[in-house]
Amino acid sequence: MNTLVWIVIPYACLAVFLIGHVWRWRRDQFGWTTHTSQLLESRILRLGSPLFHLGAFGVIAGHAMGLLVPAWLTEKIGVSEHVYHATAVWGGTITGVVLVVGLSLLIARRFVNGRVRRVTTTMDKVLYVGLAAMVVLGMTATVGTNLLGEGYDYRETIAVWFRGIFWFSPETHLMTEAPLVYQLHAIGGFLFLALWPFTRLVHVWSAPIAYLWRPYVVYRTRRGSPTPAVPAPAAVRDRGLHDLRR
Repeated sequence: MNTLVWIVIPYACLAVFLIGHVWRWRRDQFGWTTHTSQLLESRILRLGSPLFHLGAFGVIAGHAMGLLVPAWLTEKIGVSEHVYHATAVWGGTITGVVLVVGLSLLIARRFVNGRVRRVTTTMDKVLYVGLAAMVVLGMTATVGTNLLGEGYDYRETIAVWFRGIFWFSPETHLMTEAPLVYQLHAIGGFLFLALWPFTRLVHVWSAPIAYLWRPYVVYRTRRGSPTPAVPAPAAVRDRGLHDLRR
């Protein structure tokens, strides 16, 4: 069972993540968008979308640092375990709260506004359920276990197992020792990656980065050339009658 949960499922989800994006791009390029509904409702979106994206960027950055940066490296550059733990917990709590507020507004907007609700697809609903589950599990681990509870050093277990996946040597026993909420959050994260290619989240790979170096669009006016006079309606009518008489 440990091999299935902590080795087979993660690799299967990563394969679906990669192959699914290729399939989606080849089959549905016109659907590779955000499917924005801003024209249908903008008041809640104007607040919820920035909060959601800001919180998501902070949460992703925190996960990347916690899972990919070994503990010995932070200690080597002078960051003690206490400082790192306090920064991670409070930073994760703040960005998590921002993410929760933003996601709550976006979900409420989908169901409160009738026009937005009518254009909400089944995959949108699955996406929001998956996001909500991941956020609840993550906030439970951060706030419930680390901030209010006894704490748990995931960098000695979960982070080592996670990095081992990319070195093709995951240590499954490290995950069996982790608290249940961390186990659910970890396996839920991989399942969420498998869902990613089939949702509107593919738009994150199409960020308009090229706008940073593309040449400016230059608009020119024709100076010095007289603007042709537009004949009055009466003149056009008289000219047409004259042509008919001829």
